[in-house]
Amino acid sequence: MLNIGTIAPDFKVDTVSSYSSLPIPSTLDNYKGKWLILFFYPFDFSIVCPTEIRVMNTYLPEFEKLNTDVLAISTDSIYTHRAWLKADHPNAIGAIDLTLASDYTKEVAQAYDVLDQNTGASHRALYIINPDGVIQYATMTNGNVGRSAAETVRVLQALQSGGMCPMDWTLGEKTIEEEF
Repeated sequence: MLNIGTIAPDFKVDTVSSYSSLPIPSTLDNYKGKWLILFFYPFDFSIVCPTEIRVMNTYLPEFEKLNTDVLAISTDSIYTHRAWLKADHPNAIGAIDLTLASDYTKEVAQAYDVLDQNTGASHRALYIINPDGVIQYATMTNGNVGRSAAETVRVLQALQSGGMCPMDWTLGEKTIEEEF
């Protein structure tokens, strides 16, 4: 994974959502001035990934309140993403507001050091990038373990607080500097 405090690598991907019939190009520059969560996941139509995407989608209003965009990225093609949005299948995701990005060339996964060389897919990883394009948080989990959207919100709030936040800190609690 990339180091905290480094400039996030630029990227160019095609994106799709339930509301776009054509792919929309997207780059890191599109998100300047806002916080960005890069949400890497291995595969569309898999077992754990749809659960993560559906839950992250329900948290979008929370992220919007925090001036944060979420971009879900896998190495699947834009066509696979579209099928995943529209398929009548238990592991399909249906209509969602979350934007899906195709890293079909694997360049973004390589640049962010999350490419699984054995499968050719992204590891289950997450980066939080600040409005200046600097990486503030990074995590990667075992492929069998889904992440927590609530924890992602908590970490984002802690980062935006500007203070030193003890373990399990939540919004509204004092930061460590405020205690002294």
